[in-house]
Amino acid sequence: MVRHIQITAGEVSVRAELNETETAEAVWDSLPIEGVVNTWGDEIYFSTPLVLPLEAGREVVELGDFGYWPPGRALCIFFGPTPASKGDEIRPASAVTVFGRVIGDASVLRAVKDGTQVMVRRGES
Repeated sequence: MVRHIQITAGEVSVRAELNETETAEAVWDSLPIEGVVNTWGDEIYFSTPLVLPLEAGREVVELGDFGYWPPGRALCIFFGPTPASKGDEIRPASAVTVFGRVIGDASVLRAVKDGTQVMVRRGES
């Protein structure tokens, strides 16, 4: 079953598709989730009440990946290089669980600023 979510931060809204991981299942079961955006290069992240283990952790991610970062109990969306990146790679601060991916152009998230309220909710499939 394909599960879609809607991420809205201020005036910016993107859809994402969840994969078949235990992390994706835990996030889906916890929706809606609200938070306050932090930015780190071309990444937005926000703390959640979720406490999940690292699942198939990745040190380098792809454009549009949606991840969970265990040290910060945070959801992260990657749309370009971060301060930890080398060259054109997209590198989180440390390993993340990739549990979904933005559908369409994730670069629209560049317009989201620190302190913006964010809401993640179930979307239409």
